[in-house]
Amino acid sequence: MFSGSALRRLIFPMLLEQLLSVTMGMADTLMVSGVGEAAVSSVSLVDSINILIIQILSALATGGAVIGSQYIGRHDEENARRSAAQLYMVLAVSTISVMLVTLVLCRPILRLVFGQIDDDVMNFAQTYFIISAISYPFIGAYNAGAALFRAQGNSRISMLASLVMNIINIAGNALLIYGFGLGVLGAALATLVGRIFAACWVFWQQQQFENPLRIEHLRDMRPDRSMILRILGIGIPSGLENGMFQIGKLCVSSLTSTLGTSAIAANAVANSISSLTNIPGNTMSLAMIPVVGQCLGAGEKKQAKRYTWLLLGIALAGLAATNILLFIGAPLLCRIYNLTPEATAMCEQVLHWFAMFSIFFWACSFTLPNALRSGGDTKYTMSVSIFSMWLFRVLLSYFFVLQMHMGLLGVWLGMFIDWICRSIFFMVRFVRGKWMDHKVI
Repeated sequence: MFSGSALRRLIFPMLLEQLLSVTMGMADTLMVSGVGEAAVSSVSLVDSINILIIQILSALATGGAVIGSQYIGRHDEENARRSAAQLYMVLAVSTISVMLVTLVLCRPILRLVFGQIDDDVMNFAQTYFIISAISYPFIGAYNAGAALFRAQGNSRISMLASLVMNIINIAGNALLIYGFGLGVLGAALATLVGRIFAACWVFWQQQQFENPLRIEHLRDMRPDRSMILRILGIGIPSGLENGMFQIGKLCVSSLTSTLGTSAIAANAVANSISSLTNIPGNTMSLAMIPVVGQCLGAGEKKQAKRYTWLLLGIALAGLAATNILLFIGAPLLCRIYNLTPEATAMCEQVLHWFAMFSIFFWACSFTLPNALRSGGDTKYTMSVSIFSMWLFRVLLSYFFVLQMHMGLLGVWLGMFIDWICRSIFFMVRFVRGKWMDHKVI
């Protein structure tokens, strides 16, 4: 169903978009690092909450993309348009609700998650969290539009939006952090402006006459129970999976915060740098949904399995290349962030371990499950992810840190064991083929 040129047109813009997305996060951390370790720590802590919220909301976009891609594979344009309108409606209601709750309960949430942290870190964190919350509805609109374009096999639109969003963010950081001396506030405002632009531009492109998934009338966004249930049937298990995953990471972040400011800063920088090496795997994860979804919508199970192997193989090769470079370049990369010698040493250590485990286990842990989700096998992926996350990443991290006194490395070792568990369960499920037997539409 997909020629080589069609796959390249889908994958290359996604690859660039992922690179730009990671660059935005690194730009915030790198530019804020000039303000001091308290600023880096605050951005890192708040981003762990932001990722929790954004991942839960993004799971709804994934549900819409799976439904839309299967309707496209079946050549059912009417229901494909209905699914697009309902996806926008669901995300609008969800993101605005979360924004309002966050604005009202900002400081209590930070205290609940991170406990007693230094006053300067808390003040920076509160500022960054409030501005981030205002951007949630725009993130939701962008994710909805981007997911629908990818469902059609068109990843160029979201890539262009990400490009301009990234330029706005970096230029805004330079102006507001260094020009006006706004520090963390400047970084947050620059990110907000970039997200507003991306949301507006993607929605405008969505509404072009030639787009088969455009929203033709406002009445199309009136709640459609059957379509909403289809979207939520994919989105809710994925959202619970992402939510529990991020809550587990927050628990681990709370553990990290007890290790001191240097450990928090080292962890933040290591997460930022390591996200670069994950770009090939994340790209193939996004590609799985339209490719596998359209194949299954057309009833082509053999092609769905064949394309999954192909995309997984590309992910493994890409991750091998990036992580070899990371292993070699970790010392140089860590020194860019102006950390203390203690934080730099911790950062280098965890990045070397990360590179070795990521080559073999990251793709099967996070790229392969998107193929299963495209077939509607979301309850299985949710169950495995939650079980593995809490048993290995959370409990083992606490054991390694509190009982074995392994410091920051203990937190990351728990994560690596989590990857191994996920890889085994997801690969067995994929090979057996039961993930293709679900009725999605």
